[in-house]
Amino acid sequence: MIMKVLRMLISLFLLSLVIGQLPVIKVSASSMEGIPAKYTSEITYLVGKSVVKGYPDGHFHGTDEVTREQAATMVGRALGLNGQVRKSAFPDVNERSYASGYIQSAVEAGIIKGYPDGTYKPKSMMTRGEMAYLISHALDLEDTSDISYKDVNQKSPVYQSVNLLTTAGISEGTPGGYFLPGKTITRTEFSLFVARGLNSDFKVSQEEDLEVLSEKVVDADFLNVRQGPGTQYETVGRLMTGETVSVYKKEGDWRFIHSGNLKGYVHSYYLLDKPQGNWTIALDPGHGGRDPGASANGLVEKELVLDVSLKASEYMENTGVDVVMTRQTDWYPSLDGRVALATKNDADAFVSIHANAFASSATGVETFYYAAGLSNREYASVKLATFINNRLYKEMDMSNRGVKNVGYRVVKHNPLPAVLTEIGFLTNETDASKLKTDHYREAAARAIAMGVVDYYNWKE
Repeated sequence: MIMKVLRMLISLFLLSLVIGQLPVIKVSASSMEGIPAKYTSEITYLVGKSVVKGYPDGHFHGTDEVTREQAATMVGRALGLNGQVRKSAFPDVNERSYASGYIQSAVEAGIIKGYPDGTYKPKSMMTRGEMAYLISHALDLEDTSDISYKDVNQKSPVYQSVNLLTTAGISEGTPGGYFLPGKTITRTEFSLFVARGLNSDFKVSQEEDLEVLSEKVVDADFLNVRQGPGTQYETVGRLMTGETVSVYKKEGDWRFIHSGNLKGYVHSYYLLDKPQGNWTIALDPGHGGRDPGASANGLVEKELVLDVSLKASEYMENTGVDVVMTRQTDWYPSLDGRVALATKNDADAFVSIHANAFASSATGVETFYYAAGLSNREYASVKLATFINNRLYKEMDMSNRGVKNVGYRVVKHNPLPAVLTEIGFLTNETDASKLKTDHYREAAARAIAMGVVDYYNWKE
């Protein structure tokens, strides 16, 4: 145990020395120029411990990068490895290089490794991913957690190291939920990693003292995530319709949220409650296969509604609601077959998606349900139709033709709360011009998906 602690401390010291590979002079933090104001505390701390030293010109040079041979040499010296200049396992390392012995010894000790092509690239700058590997091994980190970066998936060779570093509070990635593992690491970044490894006061806050207050769903085309609770704060990322966030605290109308590794503040107006039940919605793109539906103004109904339905399904992926599609390609399931498929897959509500056709002057959106009386199923159908229609006419910027009681087969002969929504008239030039665009197809899909979320929140 003692040897393990000593090895960790030596490794930390070694890591810090990589920063000062060029000739240095002793200098105080107060006399060193070029220290980023944002990180004065961390770098001053390292200067006070003689971890960071000044260059002959008295500058910090925070944007300078660290090479792989510098890192290997410092690792070798710190761990007492054999530094005798000699031939290494890598053909691109000159055996007379000052670093050759340390590189070979570090490889034998399992501290560093080369590239898949058998080279080491000693003059190459070390990347953030490589440094994550080095620091996580030097500190003997063991704890991992459920972290995610947009550019580091679980199959990535650096995923484990990045996870260890993030879980330890040494790194939190970059704005927007990225880690940038292939980006070279600078003296400033490296200084921050070392300071956080040496002193827990500098570690990235993991909000361990905060509990999740609620789960929400984003209800906006896109939602800016900001550094603080107000529009005056810098944007650090964006969220899209249907993405789920965890709310950790409230500040007025603003909420501090996490979504993956994206953290920041969003306005509460653009958040819906995330349905908590185990809900499954059946989405039914009308017509298909041998039945094209309506055709006008260059549009074919079966193609249009399939596209919108697939988009709606994508919006629902992160809302906590499962989706059953009655068709995902151009084929024709019978009307009764659509209902049977929904019930067989344990759907608890049914939405059939269509486009209208009539006189060229007819325009707008409308949604249908069926009710002979007002049973629980029928009342739920009315609510589902209302939630979807209220969003649909606004998103489509079309006239609202309302919610109507009509006995279409898929809504009348259906044991589930069921609706049939018409997203516009193919026979109307204005409606059709919108339905030809991806913008309005996305709008229709959002309206349907978020209307379903409204419905399930009402159910709860």
